[in-house]
Amino acid sequence: MKSGMKSALCERLGIEFALFAFSHCRDVVAEVSNAGGMGVLGAVGHTPESLDIELDWIDEHVNGKPYGVDLLVPNNMDSKEASISAAELAARIPPEHRNYVSELLASHGIGTADLWEDFIAEGYGDNLREAGAALVMDVAFAHPIKLIVNALGVPPAYMLEQARERNVLVGALTGAREHALKHADAGVDVLVVAGTEAGGHCGEVSTLVLVPEVLRAIEPYGDRISVLAAGGIVTGRQMAACMAMGAAGAWTGSVWLTTAEAETTGAVKEKMLAATSRHTVRSRSRTGKPTRQLKSAWTDAWQAESSPDPLPMPLQGLISKPAFTKIDKLAASGHEGAKQLASYYVGQGVGLMEQAQSVRSVVYDFMRDYADAVERLTDTLEQ
Repeated sequence: MKSGMKSALCERLGIEFALFAFSHCRDVVAEVSNAGGMGVLGAVGHTPESLDIELDWIDEHVNGKPYGVDLLVPNNMDSKEASISAAELAARIPPEHRNYVSELLASHGIGTADLWEDFIAEGYGDNLREAGAALVMDVAFAHPIKLIVNALGVPPAYMLEQARERNVLVGALTGAREHALKHADAGVDVLVVAGTEAGGHCGEVSTLVLVPEVLRAIEPYGDRISVLAAGGIVTGRQMAACMAMGAAGAWTGSVWLTTAEAETTGAVKEKMLAATSRHTVRSRSRTGKPTRQLKSAWTDAWQAESSPDPLPMPLQGLISKPAFTKIDKLAASGHEGAKQLASYYVGQGVGLMEQAQSVRSVVYDFMRDYADAVERLTDTLEQ
């Protein structure tokens, strides 16, 4: 299938196929857009300068095809909270948590002498404050994006206003019915409805239940709002099933992690390709909030009776980041202990990700699988 899809959302965005690919890797974003879908760059962690570099590169490689950006922007853009110094943040982390991480790495043969040296950069979290968030958004809007998505609650008025001026659609991550109604009231165009099967931060309700629940809740808003189904979707037949429920397309992330172009380390890719759907776990061990990730010695350790409770966000992320910097580097070189600890955010669909492919091949597989599923569904109707 390469002939395009009959879809109002596709027409609004100028794409052929309603497959949205969230990725931190610019190569994945460009390849999906060039293949007829829509790549969306995950911009969390980028400074205005680094985001500008990434988007310049995408502009040069998508041949005018549409793409989007996904940001973490607080709803309250009027916050005047001053930046907390690195020393102040470090002081909020109990010694037992640092010791636990150090002992965990050491028990897997990983040196920890330099683990806590400058592990928190000055200015950490500035993007979640008024000035920093506005600067990152301004960079995104300076490029020819067609979609901007907020992954942290209701998009702020500033984002909505700037998007309207530039004819850019605004999306928002939605993990519950009440989230959907808040987004709808604010004027969001696209709801990314993510079930618990999703990788990364996710709730407890399955995609199969959450999507129709949200669709029913937003019926009073008419056809102004489009719903993208997310959570464990790694095949075209799953995409077709969600669209049969009323979704306008599929938002995907995990399926790109094992592609040749992805940023994922080789050791993690190997673990993902060998995993089943039961090899993921919702754990607070990485960020402080429940995130679905690949089960590993790291996640097992934080579920042990002897482990301290994971710290609240962002403190847990501040102790896991330097640990995973070491883990990933050593795992890539074949270090067995590091490979046991290695993990990454991934959804339950990982069990269907059985071979490494190019991004373009995955897109075309989606198209063929979707078309076959629609044909099977059509054949169930009496003529």
